[in-house]
Amino acid sequence: MEPPETLEALQARHRKEQRDLVSRITQKKKAASKRTRKGVNDECERLEAELKERQAQELAALTAENTNHAVDEHVDNDQEQDTQEGDGDIVDVQKDVEDLKISSSQPNGSTHSPILSSDAPKKKPNRQKARLARRAAEQEAIAAQAAEEAASLPNLREQEHSQMRELFKKHNLEEKEIRADGHCLYSAVADQIEMAGLGLKPRIQPTIINEEGEKGELLDYKSVRHAAANFIASNPDEFVGFMEEPLDEYLRKIRETGEWGGHMELVALAKTYGVKINVLHSDGTIDRIEPGEEANLEDDKTIWLGYYRHGFGLGEHYNSLRKKT
Repeated sequence: MEPPETLEALQARHRKEQRDLVSRITQKKKAASKRTRKGVNDECERLEAELKERQAQELAALTAENTNHAVDEHVDNDQEQDTQEGDGDIVDVQKDVEDLKISSSQPNGSTHSPILSSDAPKKKPNRQKARLARRAAEQEAIAAQAAEEAASLPNLREQEHSQMRELFKKHNLEEKEIRADGHCLYSAVADQIEMAGLGLKPRIQPTIINEEGEKGELLDYKSVRHAAANFIASNPDEFVGFMEEPLDEYLRKIRETGEWGGHMELVALAKTYGVKINVLHSDGTIDRIEPGEEANLEDDKTIWLGYYRHGFGLGEHYNSLRKKT
């Protein structure tokens, strides 16, 4: 089971998605002609609105979940405080008993029972139970409100998967599901290259240094990660304008971490492998990422990826789409 996403991780993912969308929109507008410009502008506005709405829903859902946790912690703190106050109440009761014993010893050896004053302190109300009941009622109200809001939302995950299944039939594709672990884009590209038998090699062959100090070839998604990083490093002017951090740190995350990839990395991979990348969306749109002027377009080397916004726990996700034989 995947751990719950923190607020910091959600905000970082949202920033990454926003940067990728800016990159996609920039490429679409550059490729638009006078005839298609209006349609491209409308599509870009729709993509921006969809991203804004989804991110707002994810932030609201996470905020509601964190609120429930905060209420639970508040109740626990109140229980601890009331326990301490309860101990003080016990001390007060013991003191009252001692005072009663002293006052019962009458002068001249009298053994008469003391007269109880009408002003004797009354029994204190149970503050702990009252506070717990109040907190429980607040928590129940918050949970009910969150459940009501969730029930009113459409099942975006099921809608997206259903739409994608129809599109697979239309384009004669079958899906190879990729593990949602942060490496999905690179794993999907590696699967496409292997299954299509393209025998593609990046322009800059990636290598690593093993523990013995010898160079060795990378495998699977790691090789694709390094291929993307090496191309970006060799052509920084094409990419640094879309980065919110220094180039070296950005490249380190691609090579060494599970940072998910996006549109910039797809552009780099299309150009370094000399292959056209088609990214299919659930609304039927296809992002067509060209390999650049240097590639031999007569070879018609094309790979397909499926893009999901709602279907997986980590947020955006890519699966490999294979042509049916």
